[in-house]
Amino acid sequence: MTYPIDPELAGRLEVVSRFSFADHRAARANMARALAHMPPYEPAVALDVYDDVLVADSQIPVRVYRPAEPEGDLPGLLFLHGGGFVLGSVAAADADARRLAAEAGVVVVSVEYRLAPEHRYPAAVEDCYAALVWAAKNAAELGLDSDRLAVFGESAGGGLAAAVTLLARDRGGPPLRFQFLCTPELDDRLATPSMLAYADTPGWNLPAAELSWDHYLGEGVRGGDDVPCYAAPARAEDLSGLPPTYITVCQFDPLRDEGIAYAQRLAQAGVLTELHLHPGTFHGSHQGNDATVTRRMLAEQVEALRAGLGGEASGSRAPASPPTAFPPGGDGSPRSVPPDWAG
Repeated sequence: MTYPIDPELAGRLEVVSRFSFADHRAARANMARALAHMPPYEPAVALDVYDDVLVADSQIPVRVYRPAEPEGDLPGLLFLHGGGFVLGSVAAADADARRLAAEAGVVVVSVEYRLAPEHRYPAAVEDCYAALVWAAKNAAELGLDSDRLAVFGESAGGGLAAAVTLLARDRGGPPLRFQFLCTPELDDRLATPSMLAYADTPGWNLPAAELSWDHYLGEGVRGGDDVPCYAAPARAEDLSGLPPTYITVCQFDPLRDEGIAYAQRLAQAGVLTELHLHPGTFHGSHQGNDATVTRRMLAEQVEALRAGLGGEASGSRAPASPPTAFPPGGDGSPRSVPPDWAG
């Protein structure tokens, strides 16, 4: 099928048309080769960048990015890369993490979470949640303000970001000021109109989504009755008490409608929510090009993070202080956030 893709994205079409998700090992190798030809991001401000390992149930590598000469503590951002739960790495997402640290003025903690199918759910989401707790506990050492924490994720990373936000609410974890979900992968049921219609779209399509969820959950699990909301956040029955949220979706992306539905349900639950549908785009189309829509998407990421974390930006997408009470797992009665995570 032919799609009216933004003409400025034609060069990106040539790249993603060669991508196959069928063999995850080959896909990882292809990604590594593609990264070797990507120009590095050169930030306008100096960054201190270093690797660390946090000890949880598994040793989890993280990479920390911090503007070199800040005035006081900065907001913190847990950064979760994409890749269908199967691909991606801290190294692959290095340019994006550097860009957000430099342009949004935040301390970025990028997480090397375990990948499927070698490590199925809940490995990845537990790694990401452990990294959030670690960042909050070590805020002074990291030079970040633990009262201004956010999560950012793209694609599968967006699904993990949404799951971490649910876990932080339900476990009484570090309070989050903001979540940014970029073209998030949220629903294992694969039944939205965009998912069913887009079996051959570039970047991502129904066959790729089926493989992704099978790798992450195990074959024969997706779409069943027992998939928890921390694996597929679209299944969460209660979205109240979550932090202000910004969601972006691409027009010709099978993930489009699950992102729109999640934004609608957040708004219905009283969560301050902003949703942007970018016309003429496809999944991953904003990566590696200088199209007008790409520049707009990346600029909006920075502006939204600054606004959501209380930094300098136009508009008022989020309140100046984080929520102080959350519902406990679904019965609707308020409770104060306990400091269990800081123990």
